[in-house]
Amino acid sequence: MKISKIEIGKVKIPLKKPFITALRCVDFAEDIIIKIITDTGNIGYGSAPPTAVITGDSQMSIVSAIKTVIAPQLIGLEICETEEIFKRIDKSMLHNSSAKACVDMAVYDLLGQLCCLPLYKLLGGYRDSFTSDLTISLREPEVMARDAVEAVNGGYTDLKLKVGGDAELDFARVKAIRNAVGDKINIRLDANQGWKPKEAVRLIRRFEDKGLNIELIEQPVIAHDIQGLKFVTDNVDTPIMADEAAFGTYEVFELLAARACDLINIKLMKAGGIHNALKIADIAAICGVECMMGCMLESKLGITASASLAGAKSVITRADLDAADLLLKDPIKGGISYDKNRIILNEQPGLGIMEIKDWQFIA
Repeated sequence: MKISKIEIGKVKIPLKKPFITALRCVDFAEDIIIKIITDTGNIGYGSAPPTAVITGDSQMSIVSAIKTVIAPQLIGLEICETEEIFKRIDKSMLHNSSAKACVDMAVYDLLGQLCCLPLYKLLGGYRDSFTSDLTISLREPEVMARDAVEAVNGGYTDLKLKVGGDAELDFARVKAIRNAVGDKINIRLDANQGWKPKEAVRLIRRFEDKGLNIELIEQPVIAHDIQGLKFVTDNVDTPIMADEAAFGTYEVFELLAARACDLINIKLMKAGGIHNALKIADIAAICGVECMMGCMLESKLGITASASLAGAKSVITRADLDAADLLLKDPIKGGISYDKNRIILNEQPGLGIMEIKDWQFIA
């Protein structure tokens, strides 16, 4: 099974409601989607959502990186030559992690097809389903409380609240939501780098003192401030998770060596694909640190790849893979399915993607 051609396209999918964080506000999910076509006629699908404020990758930078740099180096290689393929992807250019992840994803899809195994089984096969949280966008306290109740009524038992930027307003948001959903619903917070270290400690201690029962706080401070993240981790009881700071394998190694966080959020678009995400999971496992499998605002294609990794590895104990459930429509036929807050992995070879509707060819 040799790589003979790589086609690049895109999809644009409206959201059920605007997605708002401390970093951005968007109304659509926009994915670059590629097809790696082999000499046997097999097609491997990969996707990359441009998330410039986090990865630095735009739609056109992803397209250009794949078309002009990465793809030409892979034509003619056998899919089973994974060591060479992933070496070429990693060495092809600096950064551009989303473009690399997009190609990596399609290679793994084909590898699963070659081995006649669903990807989650090929990667480890630890579980075939698991629960995900649902993200509550950053809004006024009463609006977030209403959205939280709606999510709980829809079957979600774990909520991830977007906060950051205004500590007093953040406290009001969390308190309003806890009062609205009660004590049995699990609440996680994602500040998206929105607080200063001392401000974060004061606010988190306030959450603790008021008994708001927060499971974890994700990326409270700016990504490059490892010492600030460690300061927060060392001075609160609530577990602290690194996200934007835990970009790739080296950054995760540095974080864990410094004991700067309690948990790691793995995202394929940060890591540069599944092959590097596996390394992150192994590093964390060696250090006895649990991981969450996260995602960007993306289609079900990328969520299926991330869910396959989450299903494969026991060190990944939490999932924030709700993006496909935030979309107004689903152009992806095949892949994972949702049962309220539960993600069900499919048993088809590879990612199990059958068709992508409204796919617009670019190159």
